[in-house]
Amino acid sequence: MIRNRLIMKALASLSSSTLSLRCCSYNNKPSLNLNSLFVTRRRFHSSPPISMASASVNNERARAPPAIPFPPPPLSKFKIGLCQLSVTADKEKNIAHARQAIQDAASKGAQLVLLPEIWNSPYSNDSFPVYAEDIDAGGDASPSTAMLSDLARLLKITIIGGSIPERSGGNLYNTCCVFGTDGKLKAKHRKIHLFDMDIPGKITFMESKTLTAGETPTIVDTEVGRIGIGICYDIRFPELAMIYAARGAHLLCYPGAFNMTTGPLHWELLQRARATDNQLYVATCSPARDTGSGYVAWGHSTLIGPWGEVLATTEHEEAIIIGEIDYSILEQRRTHLPVTKQRRGDLYQLVDFQRLNSH
Repeated sequence: MIRNRLIMKALASLSSSTLSLRCCSYNNKPSLNLNSLFVTRRRFHSSPPISMASASVNNERARAPPAIPFPPPPLSKFKIGLCQLSVTADKEKNIAHARQAIQDAASKGAQLVLLPEIWNSPYSNDSFPVYAEDIDAGGDASPSTAMLSDLARLLKITIIGGSIPERSGGNLYNTCCVFGTDGKLKAKHRKIHLFDMDIPGKITFMESKTLTAGETPTIVDTEVGRIGIGICYDIRFPELAMIYAARGAHLLCYPGAFNMTTGPLHWELLQRARATDNQLYVATCSPARDTGSGYVAWGHSTLIGPWGEVLATTEHEEAIIIGEIDYSILEQRRTHLPVTKQRRGDLYQLVDFQRLNSH
């Protein structure tokens, strides 16, 4: 009993995170070696505390592989257009409507245009197989992306084409296509985190009933900077955004369709968090709200600055939002608040497996 009290008293005096203990046998039961215990305690008291100055040299170890140096953007300032569109059951009408909205945004000076999640189809598991397109085949097999390609080339703008249901290899995906000013497909992002949730009495939706999850993060160099792509539910996962930041992204774009339950609570909060955490711009685009549809979107498409500030937004009706992005602010914010140089690589690490394996 006296021995046990000594052990408990010694344990209480030390931080569990600093103990290095050995076990020995005592009456056929595991017990602590007190000699080891007190040697550890003496070492603990003789070790100097880690200062932030010494810890800062480990900041590169907080990312594996180390973060890519922030690349100079191809331009300093430009306008972005967020097209919050009404979506109907008529696919041809949706395509024509999106075409007009993109043209309107470009006429207002937008060099980058972002469309909503699932803009050519109703948002439902029943609709995804019916409206799905073969993006790789192109042409008549994918009229939605053919339109985006044509407009990007004709208007000389970059288009992040929201998302549409994609059919490929027997699977269905929720897919975002990025087109450059030459009309060529620059990247294709398949939604990585599928929207499966069940809030009793509020909302139940299981994308995994029909859709397959994407397998890779998507970051793309465009005429308006390096852009990381996510789709809706992807925004809830800060690790994905951190990977994009470590790859040198200037801007994160999330076409999304948050609902009337999670939208008021989390939509703006998550956008501001991703922007603040990574000190870059975040743009989102939602469908307009249709209270008569099976899935009611929250709306509120938004542009967030690297300080977490709301730069441009709207309500739930159909709208085209024009905002300005100024990349010169990125370096300024990172200088004022140098969190990228203050990470504790001796305590934690984010691993980008795709980059690590490619090396």
